[in-house]
Parts: sequence; C-alpha cells; structure tokens
Amino acid sequence: MTTAAHRRRAIALRASRRRHDRASSGHAAARAWYSPRKQAPSRVAGVLADALLTTGWQAGDMIAAVRAVVPGRPAWARRLVGTVLLAYPRAPADRPRELRRFLSSVSRVPRVAVRLRLVAPARVVRMRWGVPPIGDLAALAAFLGVDGDALDWFADRREINRQARDEKLRHYRYRWLRHRLIEAPKQRLRTMQRQVLDEILSAVPVHDGVHGFVPGRGVHTFAAAHAGHAVLVSLDLRAFFSSITAARIYGLFHGMGYPEPVAHALTALTTTSTPAQVLRAASDAHLAALLRRPHLPQGAPTSPALANLCAFRLDRRLSALATRFGLTYARYADDLAFSGDRQPAALVPLVSRIVEDEGFRLHPHKTRVRRQSQRQSLAGLVVNTRPAVSRADYDRLRAILHDAAVNGLAAANRDNHPDFAAHLAGRVAWLSHRHPSRAAKLHALLDRARSEG
Repeated sequence: MTTAAHRRRAIALRASRRRHDRASSGHAAARAWYSPRKQAPSRVAGVLADALLTTGWQAGDMIAAVRAVVPGRPAWARRLVGTVLLAYPRAPADRPRELRRFLSSVSRVPRVAVRLRLVAPARVVRMRWGVPPIGDLAALAAFLGVDGDALDWFADRREINRQARDEKLRHYRYRWLRHRLIEAPKQRLRTMQRQVLDEILSAVPVHDGVHGFVPGRGVHTFAAAHAGHAVLVSLDLRAFFSSITAARIYGLFHGMGYPEPVAHALTALTTTSTPAQVLRAASDAHLAALLRRPHLPQGAPTSPALANLCAFRLDRRLSALATRFGLTYARYADDLAFSGDRQPAALVPLVSRIVEDEGFRLHPHKTRVRRQSQRQSLAGLVVNTRPAVSRADYDRLRAILHDAAVNGLAAANRDNHPDFAAHLAGRVAWLSHRHPSRAAKLHALLDRARSEG
C-alpha cells in the first residue's frame, strides 16, 4: 500500500470516528484497534453489539456506529439495526452479553473485517424493589468493602475452592449430616454474604405463603395456617437448596436490575461447587450430582432468602392449585402443606408435576395425609386444634426440669450441654409459645432448677 493510500485510509478512519462520536450522544466509549482480517460472524456480532451500546439508541446513530467499526458502507447495517430495535425498544445497556447472543442467533451477520472496536461499560438501567444500585464490579467491591482482587478471589472465578486440596484455600467448611451436606462459609465470605442479605435480598418481597426465614413469620405462623382443618397433606422437597442452580440465582440478581457483570459476581459470591474430595463421602448419587454443579450452599446466610425468592413461581402455582381445590397452602423451607375440608385425589399428582416443572423434586417417602382422627403435625407442632407442642414433648421437658429442680442442673444434664440452663430456657420458650397454662408451670420449674444451681 502506497503512502498516499495509507494517508487516505487514516483520514477515512478519523472521519468515521468523528461520525461515531457525534452518534454516541455523549456516552464515553473505549476504543481499541481490532484485527483487520475477516472475523467469524459470532465475533463480528459481539463487536457490533458493543458498538450499538455506545449510542443513544436512535436508528441513525446506530447505523453510523455499525459503519464506524466495519469497512465500507454495508447495506445490511440498516436491516440489522431495524431488527435490534424491534427486539429492544430500549438499549439493553445492562445486558451486553444478551445482545451479542441475540445478534448471533437472529441476524445474518457476514464474515467481515473489523477495523475498530467501540465499547461502553455495562450500566444500571432500572432497579426494582429499591435494592441499592451497583453499576459495575468496582462499585460492587466498594459496596462490600473489599478491593477488586479480593472480590475476584471470593467469587472463585478460577474454581480454586472446588479444586483445592488444602482446606486453607477453600471458602467453605464442610460437614456431612445424615442425608445432607452443611457448607458453612468462612468468616470473610460470610460477612459479605450477610451484607448482601441485609441490604439487597431483604428488600425483595417473598410470596405470602412462605413462612420460613421471613421476618415476622416462622414455624408457628406456618402451623397456624393449617390448624383445625379436617385434612392435612404435607410433602417435602428433596435437596431443596442443592437443587437451585447458579443460573437461577443469576436470573434473580439480573431481574433486580443489576448489570450482567455485577449479577454474575453476586451469583458467584452466593453459590458454590462442592470439591470432589468432599463428594466422596456422599451416600446419595442424586445429591452428589447436584452438589457437583454450582448451587446454593446449605449453611450460607444468603441461601434461605435466595431459595425463597427462586421458589416464588413454585409458591404462586401451588397457591393457585390450592385455591382451585378450596385448600390452604403454605411452605416452610422445604416443607409444603395443604389443608382443608377434603383431600382431592388429584392433589398430590398435580403438586408433583408442578414441583418437577419448577426444577425441584418431592421426597418419595415423606408425603403424609392425616385427618382429624389422627395426630396432625407440622414442623414439630400439633395442629389438630391450635399449634402446640405434643403432650409427650411437654411431659418429657417437665420431667427434666423436675429432675434439675430436685438434683441440680449438673446432675440433670445427661447430654452434656455446655450451657444447660440456657438450653432449658430455650426449650421452655418453645413449648410455652401461646400456651399460658403450660408456660406458668414450666417457668416455675425452671426457676426452681436455677435456684438449686
């Protein structure tokens, strides 16, 4: 190429960049030279999506942006912009990856050279539910009180947590119970998760039928919703937390309004993949398969709230099903309950179909149908008339308190609780809830036991 030709090309490029600067309506865009060779359509689609997002989202500006990054004046630019505007009347500035995928899938982007790449950072478009706006990863790091390197480390983008054999490199501590794995985050990650819970997740409403891990609701409100009904049907979701994938968590954060990079980082901070060494102790192949992929860890402070929000559509569908049959529906964590005057034969099969359609499974051995002639219990409370702890549990605690009152707390502490008095006080509070006659008797025995020391 001659010197004159080089000069003409440089002048043309500067002119196209000036046109694009006018088209971008003041949006700051990073410019980088790109390969002059013809690129694959998928890569060209990515470059075009980035260029379009630097504009003011007007047809003329967008056409100018296309012509700024590819050589010549492509005839397909106008058609491509028209297709994008039909699908996205407003600029998806918080979803650059989505726009790239859209262009790759629906537009016939040719294999062309790319002479310039224009990039605008993803940004907040619209926040929902009053959650705090966080526009990029730097803002997320500042929100969590860490630097960018620490954010990257705790988000575990390189899967060090999953692959590390040294426990010190892991972000979680693992403990197997009978049929579940407790994955407890270490202190620094737990602190960040607690902040996400308190300042982001707490602002998002849950379904009215949810009683677990919701302020102002609990086991007693869950049981009260089903007290005094002729029939009680209880079901259990299998591996509730582990069934919720990182993809669903990402969709939740993105639905709040967070741009793609921020939603991905928040997802990484609140989900995990269980290391292979830990999975060797799993006795359930289905559970091991769920734990192997990124999932909600049972033990993280954010997991109950995220699980409730991800199950919103499940709760809405099951609530509608209950209304159709004249029943009451409520959920406490992984416990589902329906109650009413009768049990429709189609109820359990329909519930199972909805549960599986929403990405969960019912535990095959934990579905119970109990009538008024039987003891109806939910979450440790008998609900035949009103929520109350069973008589057997009440008598057992009264016997322990009597023993402590006669022989002293140390002699009665047969299970070696580190703070037996506090343990007894907690059990008295549980068994006395909204039961004044029991409360008076149990508190009198507890006071005697404390005085005996």
